[in-house]
Amino acid sequence: MTNPAHVRIGIIGIGTMGTHHVELVMGKKIPRCDLQAICDTDPERLAKYSTVRAFTDSRQLIRSGLVDAVIVATPHFDHTTIGIDALENGLHLLTEKPISVHKADCEKLIDAYKKRPKKSQLFGAVFQVRTEPAYIKLHQLIKSGELGEIRRINWIQTDYFRTEAYYASGGWRATWRGEGGGVLTNQCPHTLDLMQWLFGLPTKVRAFCGMGRWHDIEVEDQVSAYLEYANGATGVFVATTGESPGTNRLEIAAENGKVVVENGKITWTKNVMGMSEFSKTTTERFARPEVWNIEIPAGGQALHHLGIIQNFCDAILDGKPLIAPAVEGIHSVELGNAMVLSSILDKTLELPLDSAMVEKQYQKLIRESKFEKKKVAKASGGDFEKSIHR
Repeated sequence: MTNPAHVRIGIIGIGTMGTHHVELVMGKKIPRCDLQAICDTDPERLAKYSTVRAFTDSRQLIRSGLVDAVIVATPHFDHTTIGIDALENGLHLLTEKPISVHKADCEKLIDAYKKRPKKSQLFGAVFQVRTEPAYIKLHQLIKSGELGEIRRINWIQTDYFRTEAYYASGGWRATWRGEGGGVLTNQCPHTLDLMQWLFGLPTKVRAFCGMGRWHDIEVEDQVSAYLEYANGATGVFVATTGESPGTNRLEIAAENGKVVVENGKITWTKNVMGMSEFSKTTTERFARPEVWNIEIPAGGQALHHLGIIQNFCDAILDGKPLIAPAVEGIHSVELGNAMVLSSILDKTLELPLDSAMVEKQYQKLIRESKFEKKKVAKASGGDFEKSIHR
């Protein structure tokens, strides 16, 4: 007998991420959330969860009547097709990042959401880094206007180290046809989401990507990008999966000082007087504004995936707002697409991108790929929690 005060969940894709979701829900860590069905094309992955109804075809699970909502944690291209099918069949949808591989597929998925048969249906994305207290506090600080106009953004995200065993753990991984990209498509969607959430999208992107620079893969595992924003601000973004120990450091230069976010802490070197006003009013040639050094307490604890799924269920049952509405997922995808294509086309790209052009370029990458993996093997389990940034 089902509990009407609970959300009946189905999880599609029982790989690394899907398994993590299954264990969170089955472990009763999320109140009012019941796992009713799972799906994977590999029956071996389903066998360990013998107490849950299992499917090898997502279409059967979606039409089974067993679930109110699905979490999609498949390889990336399937997010679009499975997501559309779930929405068209009246289910709530929570999809892993990225919501799609490229902007055109995002538009197709979002269009299906806008045409959904039940207007009460919810569509969320697994952007769990939005639950981290430091970024929540920073978002509040920026949106309140306390920092003043932002002039420069530098984000170094090089602590996503991945081994050759990681890339060999699936034939789909790190290929244009299977995954649709590398570090920008798999690891950095969280950072790209935070960038657009905090600062909006840039108007211009010039990027340089290393394709298989540090691993035996055909997609990008190293990125250096220069960004320009509508107000004249500039940004630099650096990411790789080939550097250890690596760095995760965000620096923001704004009218009222400099903010650094690193190791879960926010440091604000605050100008007592805004730098523009100081520059225009001082009579001294080499003066600079007095500063206060402020440690901003973030407080709280990041709930990550648990928090995203709990929020998804609370939104369904209680009408709470989603932490990460999936319609916002197109922005991080577009930013990643712009970096990849700027490098491949060897030119600066202006945003918004033409989605038809983007789709054409990704189809070309797939069509012209001659890459063959030398090794595909099951990797040892490892600790997935180590890949979650805190």
